[in-house]
Amino acid sequence: MNVLFVRSRNQWRSPTPEREFKRIPRIATRSAGTSRSARRRITIGDIRWADLILVMEEKHKSQITAGFRAETRYKQIHVLDIPDDYLFMDPELIALLREKVAPLIGNTPQAP
Repeated sequence: MNVLFVRSRNQWRSPTPEREFKRIPRIATRSAGTSRSARRRITIGDIRWADLILVMEEKHKSQITAGFRAETRYKQIHVLDIPDDYLFMDPELIALLREKVAPLIGNTPQAP
């Protein structure tokens, strides 16, 4: 399963789950941002690659569907509702991600 994690700047919240969930053997992960100032900006290739797109906030879903209308028509896009309160690999963020992502992918990495 190819899972794409998206937020605005692709700085803290989306790279964290990319790193955390890539440890599951059957999961491939990427992260991208919707903003012009994103560390890595989302592309049509990312959308086509993804089996599942997980966004941190509703605004990210709206931006993706507006910018990639045809490519997202049949894609699963889930809003995780994770606020912009965390730094990269914050233990609270990881716990929250595990709780919200596990039902969508069917497995979670083991805690270190």
